[in-house]
Amino acid sequence: MNAIPVIPTRGTIVFPNTIGTLDIGRKSSLIALEKATKGNQLCLVQQKDPTIEYPQQEDLYEVGVLVEIRQVVKIPGGYARVMAEGTKRVKIANFLHFEPYIAAEVTELALEMPENEDLSVLRRAVNDAFAHYIALENQVPLNEAITLPEIDATEQMADILGSHLDLAVEKKQDLIEAIILKERLSTLLLILQEEIAVLELEQHVQQQVKARMEGAQREYYLREQMSVIQEELGESGSYDSDEFKYHKKFDEIDLNSETRERIEQELERLAKIPQGSPERVVIENYLDWCLALPWNTEDDSFVGIAEAEKILDEDHYGLTKVKERILEYIAVLQLTDRIKGPILCLVGPPGVGKTSLARSIAKALGRQFISSSLGGVRDESEIRGHRRTYIGAMPGRIIQALKRVKTRNPLFLFDEIDKMSSDFRGDPASAMLEVLDPEQNKIFIDHYLDIPFDLSKIVFLTTANTTQNIPRPLFDRMEIIHISGYTEDEKVQIGIRYLVPKQIEQHGLKKAQFSINEAAIRIIINQYTREAGVRSLERVLASLCRKVARIIVSGERKSATITERTIYKYLGNPIYHHDMLNDDQTVGVATALAWTEFGGETMTVEAVLAKGKGKLQLTGNLGEVMQESAKAALSYLRSFESVPQDFNECDIHIHVPQGAIPKDGPSAGITIATALYSALTNKPVLPQVAFTGEITLNGRVLPIGGLKEKLLAARRAGIKTVIIPAANSTDLSEVPVEIRDALDIKLVDHIKQVFAAAFKEDEHED
Repeated sequence: MNAIPVIPTRGTIVFPNTIGTLDIGRKSSLIALEKATKGNQLCLVQQKDPTIEYPQQEDLYEVGVLVEIRQVVKIPGGYARVMAEGTKRVKIANFLHFEPYIAAEVTELALEMPENEDLSVLRRAVNDAFAHYIALENQVPLNEAITLPEIDATEQMADILGSHLDLAVEKKQDLIEAIILKERLSTLLLILQEEIAVLELEQHVQQQVKARMEGAQREYYLREQMSVIQEELGESGSYDSDEFKYHKKFDEIDLNSETRERIEQELERLAKIPQGSPERVVIENYLDWCLALPWNTEDDSFVGIAEAEKILDEDHYGLTKVKERILEYIAVLQLTDRIKGPILCLVGPPGVGKTSLARSIAKALGRQFISSSLGGVRDESEIRGHRRTYIGAMPGRIIQALKRVKTRNPLFLFDEIDKMSSDFRGDPASAMLEVLDPEQNKIFIDHYLDIPFDLSKIVFLTTANTTQNIPRPLFDRMEIIHISGYTEDEKVQIGIRYLVPKQIEQHGLKKAQFSINEAAIRIIINQYTREAGVRSLERVLASLCRKVARIIVSGERKSATITERTIYKYLGNPIYHHDMLNDDQTVGVATALAWTEFGGETMTVEAVLAKGKGKLQLTGNLGEVMQESAKAALSYLRSFESVPQDFNECDIHIHVPQGAIPKDGPSAGITIATALYSALTNKPVLPQVAFTGEITLNGRVLPIGGLKEKLLAARRAGIKTVIIPAANSTDLSEVPVEIRDALDIKLVDHIKQVFAAAFKEDEHED
């Protein structure tokens, strides 16, 4: 065991029986070289991480190569270039020191070769693999490639082959550490096979790239020749394969003469444009769009009126009159195969099932269903498409949808048609006029296609939360079907029949693991949700399913039954309370019934008096119409003999809470008059009474809209008595019987009748 200077190498390995060169620049390595020159022996050990500047013991491999220095040449920059010959493999037994240079005690690793072991087959396989490698790599000098197989010593051959291979340092280190000759040859053979596979793949890729480049150049040359020949013969591109392909496909489609002529023009243009031209890509995209449209494909799987009625009843509870109108629509559609009348527009607050109802209609008709939301659409090209002169042009939503469903007569739902707007990019509502008009949509022209497409086979439906924002010309083309909302009993049945099974399935539960009784659902409806639809009810039921799922997964219980007693444990304190209304008798406070696009709502109106000079103050974010109603109510009360107050000696303040929410409309007129009368006479309004109606200067009560939604809101809020205009008596037939029976509805023509119903009779003076 000798002390030998050690030089860590980075990426360079000198095998035994070979001569190699390496450049040395580190100070410690130069000192080690000087020490080795005197003894002519040096140990080269590979670094594990070549980025380490001053390696320690753990940064070096244990096995290295002992070399003899043949030549040292000084090169500029303080470096030395060393030619060394590898002599034997050695193992670092002990590092003696690392400063000022690395020195270590090493032991020779003798070759292990069992007696009588025949390596001829393995050696022949290595020779063949190396010959294959040389043929692919072409980097080994020819004279060396010839002499390598002629080496007699198998050990010497393995080292020489390893030194000539362009391998990663880790693989060469494996060859250095292989002491058993058979393992060394096997490792070498495996490395050769891996390198051959990589080289063959690289060669295959290069050949493909070269072939494609040559093919493209050849095709371009032939096309240019063909183009010149055709020009000389006065012919168009009749030999163009792409044109033939498109011609064949379009011949299979039954197109009218105008459309076919337009496509023929595009095919002629395509024949004259060379391959690779950007304009050719544009034309091909256009022709692909034309081919993808369902020019002649239709769905004809109508299920029948009885089956349609069954589908509607299975999918939706209640909505009797809505279903009747839809069945009439379906019956006419079955007889005529097209609808020339107005387009149906389902109008109602969110969560009442407008979109799902449209989906059921499509199911009843046996047609594909397409839904496109128009909320926030500002660009006319969303409907009509972009002209092809624009980069990235594409057809509008209707043509895109028809391409997806591959039929020309689906049911197309335009959702939220009241949410469209317009700007400098055009008015999409005007584009919708053509789409929804049966007399015009037979020849609908998308800007991208620029050819007529028949949309008359499509069944168009629309939905909206309110009709106020729908442009009048578009509104005239539609028949409005109001879906006001659901009663409490209807919500209970919807929850039991549809929502609970749906949420159980979506949350991975079984029917035996989750159950909720009717009383608990009623508590959810009255105390945790106040809405016209059932969307919030479904969210609360989903929350209950999640809580039960957690209980089951954690192992607390195997199932859960939610009742009116346990519901609060899962949902916490109620959100809504009846005492939020005027359950107590408070002077100057009255409850109004209001209509919003989200359904009916209750609204409190407050009036107070203070010493002053007859000033009127209105707060609560009131709109102009509502402010005018307050002024009209005050003017009437000034002329009313039963009011004892002198208006010139007091200021009046009218306030509607929740001032962050804008409020407007005339139907709060009699409510404001009642609150003012209560404040002026110091008489409280009877509890659980709500009002709706417009007031005039002479005290007449005028009819209002949205009566059904307002009465539903009154029932949800626990109102007992509702005062409405007598002119709205005909609208009561639209209100469910259970709502009419649950409310004491009083019809009035004059404000005096309102006061008589709003205050105790013994306190009211006519």
